[in-house]
Amino acid sequence: MSPPDRKEAEVRRMLDGPHPLVPPGLGLRAAVRGRRLLLWRRRLGLAGWLLFLAAVAFTVWAVTQQPWIPPPSRTTPPLEGW
Repeated sequence: MSPPDRKEAEVRRMLDGPHPLVPPGLGLRAAVRGRRLLLWRRRLGLAGWLLFLAAVAFTVWAVTQQPWIPPPSRTTPPLEGW
């Protein structure tokens, strides 16, 4: 069996020592922050889905209406050469 190395001994010494005190209200602050982050992620996801659906709707509209083709002329050109 090998002797314990220096890092393991240092970690054991740190864990055996006095533990720092946790600030009061830390759990409540963490819960509030987590709730805020979760709400932010939900809103961001919703915005992403809405942007995706808008892009799909625009693509469907563009394919069906073909706005790049000029509309047909309402008047006929004058006849020349008769």
